[in-house]
Amino acid sequence: MINGINPTNQNPVADFQANSTIMGKDDFLQLLVTQLRYQDPLSPMDGTKFASQLAQFSSLEQLSNLNQAVQMSIDGNYYLSQSINNTLTATLIGKNVKLAGGTIVKNGQTNVKLGYTLPNSASSVEVNVKDENGNIVKTFDAPPSKTGDSKLLWDFTDNNGSKLPDGTYTFEVIAKNDSGDDMTATLFKWGKIDGIRFSEKGTTLVVDGNEYLLSDILEILDTVDDNSGGIKHAGS
Repeated sequence: MINGINPTNQNPVADFQANSTIMGKDDFLQLLVTQLRYQDPLSPMDGTKFASQLAQFSSLEQLSNLNQAVQMSIDGNYYLSQSINNTLTATLIGKNVKLAGGTIVKNGQTNVKLGYTLPNSASSVEVNVKDENGNIVKTFDAPPSKTGDSKLLWDFTDNNGSKLPDGTYTFEVIAKNDSGDDMTATLFKWGKIDGIRFSEKGTTLVVDGNEYLLSDILEILDTVDDNSGGIKHAGS
C-alpha cells in the first residue's frame, strides 16, 4: 500500500525557495534532495530533467569555487599593494605638501599656513576665517592677486588680536576680477609632513600635528618659497 503525500506540505520546494535569499551550492543540493524526497511516487521525476539539474549543480559548484579563488587573489593583491603603498608613503616624510580643502583644525599649534589658487588675476581679494558656528573671526584684506597660488600665515588670532581656542575653523576667499565679477578660488593648506601613521582607517600623513589622507594631497614639493607669487601675513 502506498501512502499519500502529506497534504499539509504540498510544495516543500516552494517553501524552501521562499525562505532563502541567496542560493549557494549547498542550498542547491539541499533543494535537489528535498525535491527527490517529496516527489510523487506515482509520477517520479523525469530522468532527463534530473540529469539537467545535476549538471546545473555541478556548474554552480565550479562557479562557486572559481569565485572563491578569484576573491582570494583579489585579497592577496590588495594586501600586497597596501604594503608597497605604506613603504612608499614613508619616503614622503620631510616633504612639503599642498592639502586640499578649507578646513582648519587647531590642536595646540601656534600657526597654520593657508593658500588659494585663482584662475585669473583678481582686482580685490578678501580672506575670511570662520569658527564652528560660521562666525567670522578673522579677515585678511589681501592685495590684488595674480593667477596662480597665493599664501598666507595665520597665527590663530582674531580681529582683536586675541588668541583663539583649539577647535575647527574654515576659511573662504572672496575674489573679484576687474569687471567686479566673483571668482572661484581653490583652497588649500600647506606644510611639511612630520610623520606617517598606519591604523585601521588606513595610512595618514601628519602635518602640523593633524592627520590627512593621501587623497587630500594636491601637490608634493621638496621646498616651498613663502614669498613666491603669494602673500604672507602674521596675524596682522
